[in-house]
Amino acid sequence: MRIGLIGAGRIGTFHAATLSRHREVGSLIVTDVDPARARGLADRLGETAAPGVDEIFTWGVDAVVITAATVAHADLIGRAARSGLPVFCEKPIALDLPGTLAALAEVDTAGTILQMGFQRRFDAGYTAAREAVHSGRLGRLHTVRATTADRTPPPAEYLPLSGGMYRDCLIHDFDMVRWVTGRKVVEVYATGSDAGGAMYRAVNDVDTAAVVLTLDDGTLAVATATRTNGAGYDVRMELAGELDTVAVGLDDRTPIASTEVAGPPPADKPWTGFLERFAPAYEAEVAAFVEVVCGERANPCDGREALQALRVAEACELSRRERRPVNLGEIENAPRTV
Repeated sequence: MRIGLIGAGRIGTFHAATLSRHREVGSLIVTDVDPARARGLADRLGETAAPGVDEIFTWGVDAVVITAATVAHADLIGRAARSGLPVFCEKPIALDLPGTLAALAEVDTAGTILQMGFQRRFDAGYTAAREAVHSGRLGRLHTVRATTADRTPPPAEYLPLSGGMYRDCLIHDFDMVRWVTGRKVVEVYATGSDAGGAMYRAVNDVDTAAVVLTLDDGTLAVATATRTNGAGYDVRMELAGELDTVAVGLDDRTPIASTEVAGPPPADKPWTGFLERFAPAYEAEVAAFVEVVCGERANPCDGREALQALRVAEACELSRRERRPVNLGEIENAPRTV
């Protein structure tokens, strides 16, 4: 098959390399807002660069992979749907609910495929945790703890485009809480701190956040995140039940040390970022998309899943702003809150 890839940045470069070596992908057409960057990537992979997005839809492709800037996602999803093409898109669909719903309506009207890039669904640790919950090994699940900690903060110019901590970073944890437990989030109570620097205050964002989520069966989940964790990139989840407790993300590269138990020192080569930590998962999600296009499997993460995670993030923004618990029933077609 022939796949068009839109966006030759960090994640686009990674996905392009994965697709280029996939046995079912005969050729790849790459484009980017920076034509030189697209040409450089295509030349390295022995693929074809297109001068713009229009060519992706006129040169004849079988599917589209969207790794462009977030602001372009919804329009590109709609354009691919109107062209009858299956789409893989990095999260999010859009930074607000109206934009997300409009793009999903285009996909529904066209009857096409939209697979979203929530790569943690393909991570071995999270998959095993989900199996532990659903097998009954943990008994009644009562507590979930999730954390995402970036090693270094993003550039200041990225923050106004990111959608904020809850939509940009914690949205992965919200998706994992739903996917691993199989339950819905019914209420959130969120807070955050902007003490990490003036660049966060300038865009009404936070650099550290904490959320309490109540699930529809009474399970409580706590999700925390920070933009700066000098020890290294740290993504973990703990699930505690009446019979057992399991953890995701504990290995010899986890940047955490005990102050009480004698043992090996903390990781001397901690994870540096999401691409390194989740490389196998990123490869697996793109391979899954190829299988979906070939009709070999069902869509593992459609746009409605992204919508539900975004609704949780929207509820968190409202909760932080108004300093109160927010029921998810309040978040339907509400306008963007930042």
